[in-house]
Amino acid sequence: MTKFIGTGVALITPFKEDLSIDYDALERLVEYNIENGTEYLVISGTTGESVTVTNEEKKALVAFIAKVNKNRLPLVLGIGGNNTANIINEIKSTDLSNIDAILSVSPYYSKPTQEGIYQHFKAIAEVSPKPIILYNVPGRTSSNILPETTLRLAKDFDNIIAVKEAGNNVHQYLELLRTKPEDFLIISGDDDLALGVALAGGSGVISVIGQALPKEFSEMIRLGIAGKAKEAYGLHFKLMPITGLIFSENNPAGIKSVLEALNISKSHVRLPLVEATDKLKSHINEALRVLGKS
Repeated sequence: MTKFIGTGVALITPFKEDLSIDYDALERLVEYNIENGTEYLVISGTTGESVTVTNEEKKALVAFIAKVNKNRLPLVLGIGGNNTANIINEIKSTDLSNIDAILSVSPYYSKPTQEGIYQHFKAIAEVSPKPIILYNVPGRTSSNILPETTLRLAKDFDNIIAVKEAGNNVHQYLELLRTKPEDFLIISGDDDLALGVALAGGSGVISVIGQALPKEFSEMIRLGIAGKAKEAYGLHFKLMPITGLIFSENNPAGIKSVLEALNISKSHVRLPLVEATDKLKSHINEALRVLGKS
């Protein structure tokens, strides 16, 4: 699935001051990424505040982004959770005609066993008409998809094509890269580790900071995939400060503050999240100034 090699971005959901969706800002964000080298777009992931976006809003977001995108970039849609039956119903009832793959997070809160995780994704794979990217993010789900479970799923189901690995665990990345089937994609979900993963044989990243700095970040990943470490790390070192800052309070408050400073969207988030503090916003503005972005 070469369309998912490189940099995908986990799009925010921009909000107006009244917390309704800001479609003008969303259009600017999508166009900005298309014009500056992003390889694919991810809709309704964690960064998109999916847990506070209603089902009706989610359908509207997909339709709007597809309309703006005009088939220029592949689209990935987040459909996941800890109620397997509900996920199956959502897949069956969602218009996926403009969607190229589904990103499905490992069940959170319930803390299933590895066999439970396997059976969860087995059930999803058996009904999904689209390729599936597994999403492992132990810091949010309170459980880890172990490499042997990921690889078991990869080998048993042709439509499970990749894993977005976001455990910030270098050893786990390397174990997946060492043992994966040849055509299975290991996608970094950790912006700070993405270059190292690409250099080690990974397929790229689904990034948060990438949507704000798509030209620089996507070029860094392309250089990494090509094995050009020196040039890639030159970009990585420049991006390190801003990448660290956006996760220092909560995601997506940090990235929304960056996008506000770039005049793309506002920094509003829905509760229980709160906006970045003035102190963090000041640090973000300074980091952007150093990068020549303000």
